[in-house]
Amino acid sequence: MELPDRRRASSASRNETIIALYAGAAVLAVVIGAVRGHWNVYRVPGEPVSWKLLVSPIVGIALGLVVVFFSRLAVHQFDWARRLHRDFRGLLGHLSARDVFILALASSVGEELLFRGALLPWWGLVASAVVFALLHIGPGLRFIPWTVSALVIGLVFGLLTLWLGDLGAPIAAHFVINYMNLDYITRVELPAE
Repeated sequence: MELPDRRRASSASRNETIIALYAGAAVLAVVIGAVRGHWNVYRVPGEPVSWKLLVSPIVGIALGLVVVFFSRLAVHQFDWARRLHRDFRGLLGHLSARDVFILALASSVGEELLFRGALLPWWGLVASAVVFALLHIGPGLRFIPWTVSALVIGLVFGLLTLWLGDLGAPIAAHFVINYMNLDYITRVELPAE
């Protein structure tokens, strides 16, 4: 008799929880939008379909790559960034390539539908970005740079949404940032200080 692989079962359970959590955020976003008379939270209310729809994901990918570049640069230049990398590595534990993909995809779609799709038109740019940042508070003061970066990124994603008229750019940027940074954190073990 073969015993089940505990790591695979744990990973599947974690992925199911992640998908359920972010699917719940997406459903909440659609419900908020529907109650407010605009169920299509992917598009900014009143924004006509234009050429921006095609450009939006490309702009998002480019922005995501720029943020990832500066994330890597920070890890190589600053002690606080290296500590944050190590702390996240410890919190995340083992993540397979599939786990990283699922977490990056689910979080980018669920969070953007909720924060930029539903809350931005309702609460405005600053309030939606502040709530986004508050949900990115880690366990301890050492995670403050992550929270501050979430605030700045929330503001930039909100501005992109308003400028381009849809969530293509923020979803693409969010995915690129999360996917590449989670992959880097799980693959690269930095030497202890």
